[in-house]
Amino acid sequence: MSLRITPLTDPTHGPHSRRLAWLACDADSVPVGTAFLRLFTDPGQAHLAELTLHVHPVERRRRVGSRLLDTVLTAARDNGRRRVAAEAEAGSPGAHFLPAHGFRKVLTLTYARLSLDAVDPTALGEITGRPHPGYRLASWQGTVPDDLARTFAAARRAMDDMPMDAADHATVTWDVDRVRAAAKAIEDRGDHLHTVVAVDTADDSIAGFTELVVPGDGTGDAQHYGTGVLPEHRGHGLGRWMKAESIRRAHGRHPRLGGLLTDTAAGNTPMKRINDSLGYAPTHTTLRYQLDL
Repeated sequence: MSLRITPLTDPTHGPHSRRLAWLACDADSVPVGTAFLRLFTDPGQAHLAELTLHVHPVERRRRVGSRLLDTVLTAARDNGRRRVAAEAEAGSPGAHFLPAHGFRKVLTLTYARLSLDAVDPTALGEITGRPHPGYRLASWQGTVPDDLARTFAAARRAMDDMPMDAADHATVTWDVDRVRAAAKAIEDRGDHLHTVVAVDTADDSIAGFTELVVPGDGTGDAQHYGTGVLPEHRGHGLGRWMKAESIRRAHGRHPRLGGLLTDTAAGNTPMKRINDSLGYAPTHTTLRYQLDL
């Protein structure tokens, strides 16, 4: 088929990445596919790019996707990228397309949902009320309070060694400015960021955290953004303690909320056990692929 691929101006540049975009049209100027390439700009991720590619179902198997991919990979090389990542739901056309074009599977993510209608507040209260000697729970909405900002930023390294199979997620360096900027980005789009932390009572430093983003209107499903415990504080049940408190607060504060969504790497057995014990039910599986340029 006759195909024209046009680069677009994408306004979604951020402080840690920028994005390129293309539109594919047929001979009648009818859109048949799109492609986006996110170029990470932080020093630890400057070798990475992330691909999102869509082709209209009736136009598949006519080389639209292949032509778009060729354009994207050329741009990735021109921008000094050495690796391109992409995701596709298991069993989807994308899960066939990507390996056929040289991408290798590096990670399996299981998505799960907790229906808030099925939550037992009494059972959650028993979990959150159980003492954890040497630790206490704290929480906030929006930006981290000033007195916890420094140790909260430092606690982000809890995510650095999470099981990611062969996926290259590089190293993200967090500081107080970045933590506050991330919270502001969520606020600016109208959503609510809820954070629960475990605090080491010996020095009032944060030992672990869990984050939940609730839609601005308080309906639909909220999304867990991350749960991590610093290596030196693991083995005390803090992950389950914090996540149970996050669920309890969401259930009490947002009565119109339907559920909570989370995703877990197949190799992250500890987090899977936490989710299973709290009632999260698997919904689907997504595969992450990488292509070395």
